[in-house]
Amino acid sequence: MITKKEKSDIKMKKIFKDKTYFYIFIAYIFSLLVHSIWVYQFYGYQPFMWNGQFMINTNDGYFWAEGARDLINGNHQKHDLSPIYTAPAFLTAFFYKILPFSFETIIFYMSAFLSSLVVIPIILIAKEIKRLEVGLVTALLASIAWSYYNRTLVGYYDTDMLNIVLPTFLLWSLMVALYTKKEKYLLYTGLEIIIYRAWYPQSYSLEFAFFILIMFYMGYQYYKKQDFTYTLTLLTFMMFAMMGLNGWIRLVVVLGLYFSLKKGLLKQYLYYIFWFSIIMFFLTGGFSPMWGKLKSYVFRDSIEATKDILQLHFFSTMQTVREAGKIPFEVFANRISGHSITFILSVVGYILMVRKYPIMLLGLPMIGLGFLAYNSGLRFTIYAIPILSFGIAYLIFEIANFFQHAILKKVFVITSVFLIVLPNIYHAWEYRVPTVFIKDEVKVLDDLKHVSSREDYVISWWDYGYPIRYYSDVKTLVDGGKHSGSVNFPVSYILTHEQIKAAKLARLDVEYTEKKFHLIDEGKIEKNSLELKRSNIAQMTLDYGFDNVNDFLTSLELPETKLPQKTRDIYLYLPKKMINIFPTVAKFSSIDLTSGKTITEPVFLVTRPIKKQGNIIELAYGKSRFLFDLQKATIKAGNKELPISTFIVTHYDKKLKFHKNIQNLSFYGFVVIYMESYNTFVILDQNTYQSTYVQLFMLENYNKKYYEPVLLTPFAKVYKLKI
Repeated sequence: MITKKEKSDIKMKKIFKDKTYFYIFIAYIFSLLVHSIWVYQFYGYQPFMWNGQFMINTNDGYFWAEGARDLINGNHQKHDLSPIYTAPAFLTAFFYKILPFSFETIIFYMSAFLSSLVVIPIILIAKEIKRLEVGLVTALLASIAWSYYNRTLVGYYDTDMLNIVLPTFLLWSLMVALYTKKEKYLLYTGLEIIIYRAWYPQSYSLEFAFFILIMFYMGYQYYKKQDFTYTLTLLTFMMFAMMGLNGWIRLVVVLGLYFSLKKGLLKQYLYYIFWFSIIMFFLTGGFSPMWGKLKSYVFRDSIEATKDILQLHFFSTMQTVREAGKIPFEVFANRISGHSITFILSVVGYILMVRKYPIMLLGLPMIGLGFLAYNSGLRFTIYAIPILSFGIAYLIFEIANFFQHAILKKVFVITSVFLIVLPNIYHAWEYRVPTVFIKDEVKVLDDLKHVSSREDYVISWWDYGYPIRYYSDVKTLVDGGKHSGSVNFPVSYILTHEQIKAAKLARLDVEYTEKKFHLIDEGKIEKNSLELKRSNIAQMTLDYGFDNVNDFLTSLELPETKLPQKTRDIYLYLPKKMINIFPTVAKFSSIDLTSGKTITEPVFLVTRPIKKQGNIIELAYGKSRFLFDLQKATIKAGNKELPISTFIVTHYDKKLKFHKNIQNLSFYGFVVIYMESYNTFVILDQNTYQSTYVQLFMLENYNKKYYEPVLLTPFAKVYKLKI
């Protein structure tokens, strides 16, 4: 016979459960709506659409899209770097098989739908501490917070769509495990680590931080003479799940541990198994990836030095990646909480919450990783969002408790929630990020696909590598994941130096890249050998009999320099948008590789006309101003008056035919190119003027012995190498 109290408890549990589902539903829909603001703003805007659907707005998304596409089609060319065996590709292909939508539609909307799932673990955490209302407010803020929105809005098809969802689920399972000490949460934790690692291989740092924190907790239990058997078991499951082995092997081990636990076989050998798991973690290289990431983002150098025979020095990519740079406090605070005041109150609220619920200390690794952004790049801010959102939500309800009247309490809560959420919604409304490429740019790549083969190479800067591979289905030398200083150097050199040397180095770099692939396939070179790690430019220098890389590069202009046998076609893809990053591109080859010292950097100033008085045009370059006097053939910068040797005007007519007019004004000096169709003036030095990008894209002045035009449009130009 069920007592009245038991009936009441059952009823309350049902109400609590129903409220949990209801809050999850409300928060999820809210997140989805905010994440879809972009669609409302650009609905029907054709330049952002391809094949009747919006294109994605993150370069890296095309990497996963390439893998998913090839997985669905069941084919890809060898060594094309397509990520067909990755979790994002598998998940996308799965959705494509079961959903009645186009591939383009799925990759565009996936981010919004998956990232909004973060509300589930947030509200489940709140459920465990019996503060559901706090969980709801936390979910409303965290799911749309500034940084989280930036990296998960519609079109942001990248691993970020689950990179906070999965660790927040892991945090939930760890909290519940330590709260309830139930065996099933040991399994949940192990499985979540395996899934998280499969989705995002860089997850080991956060997993290890959770592990260390729980180790400290176990030390506290030992000091207080409390039973720590369950905690030790949890750590054992975590360690085996974190090993540097294949995910399927770790899955079998974790399942084996769980079934051994259920049969009572684990407890008597627990200490031995735990220490064995520690040994296996280090033997399988568990700590090495963490150290590698710390070196990349925290202890990064501007120059990469190789430990090879030639000891070359290359410019580090991390110095040019905005998301890996130091950010101002206001930006840091805004990206986590939407406003500096909200951020500060969130920290205060979190401290108070930890005093009431010590289990919330488990959120420290996510806060720590988020705070790493202050010095090492804005991308990390998203990790701190869920935990600090708990802080401000908790603080709101704690302050509300001081109000005596229920109505005043509700008014305060609603007003406070409105004030903390509004800045983030406003940011989402103002954050009108464009697609990676517009329709006309994609048209060029689509046309290129029909004139090239899948084994051909397209050379361009790494920013465009993934989209090129996705739309043109070709190979590239550099991309968003393969862009170290050593692989960037030849591509930078090709784009920023004269045409003959550029053409020869392009052929060399492609053939040397393919040669390494063949040597690996034929078993003639070990995967970790020095020869494989040696940069192409270093190997070329040695193969051509030089001990100085500068001498080798100089030799490229000699007619007697022999090139490898041609095995495939090579194309140069030169987009208009590269004009804005040309100085950055040039940095990678404006360096003496033997010493690491910067050579004189090229002059390439992209300016806009803001005023004209007679023959004098005032040009704006950021906050700087230049006075261009066509009659005197000078350009004035501050108190300096510099000579202009050549003034060139280019434009496209109504039929998009290219025209140029060249005026030689003096024997020496800078070159000024007025790209009339873009209303842009570019100021260059003589060496930069002779660069391949300037001559081929900006002027369509190509050396017919080495290049032939394939596609010439105002948005991008493609040339085919003839050697």
